[in-house]
Amino acid sequence: MKIMIIEDDETLAGEISSFLRRWGYETAVAVRFDRILEEFRQYCPQLVLMDINLPYYDGFYWCGKIREVSDVPVLYISSRDDDRDKIMAVAQGGDDYVEKPFQLELLKAKVWALLRRTYKYKVKEQTYLGEELYFDWGQQELFWREKEIELTKSERRVVVKLIEKSPGVVTREELMMDLWETDEYVSDGTLTTMISRLRSKLKAACGQEIICTKKGLGYYMPCL
Repeated sequence: MKIMIIEDDETLAGEISSFLRRWGYETAVAVRFDRILEEFRQYCPQLVLMDINLPYYDGFYWCGKIREVSDVPVLYISSRDDDRDKIMAVAQGGDDYVEKPFQLELLKAKVWALLRRTYKYKVKEQTYLGEELYFDWGQQELFWREKEIELTKSERRVVVKLIEKSPGVVTREELMMDLWETDEYVSDGTLTTMISRLRSKLKAACGQEIICTKKGLGYYMPCL
């Protein structure tokens, strides 16, 4: 599924794009804000994320232009929280609205709901950690070339935590607290052994170094 991001804040647009790509979507970020419709026609997305405050013409204008040629779902992302803006968004053909600042997980949920309603789309809940190595969120399992890599309950929790935080660093304290929630007491030494074992298991399976160390801080996954 292809998603077009029409957002003039380059940092935010990049964050949204990277996040959605990790969930298996294709993304394109608009660059010519005076030629949005032209870029839309070239990319042919299945969903549009539309900011309201844009250079040249606002998001309402461009949503109206898109509606002249397509019924693609449009999700507004805007810092404007006035009810009149929300009414205008719907009047111009928008399908949903999320206010800035927002959690990326909320945005993903709204994207998924819109795609499901519009296309009866079943989302592939997979996050790729490297070539042919991915974590399947539905099955809660790690796969290499479609073959499951067997993980213990604790190893699975570590993998999930690192994926959720990527590309950021997860501290050892965060990992231990997360593992304690499973009623398993993990000491500092136990965590070191677990990470070492998990690293070896992943490298043996796919030949790649998946978990990296940030000295004095914790661990991270550089491949996402």
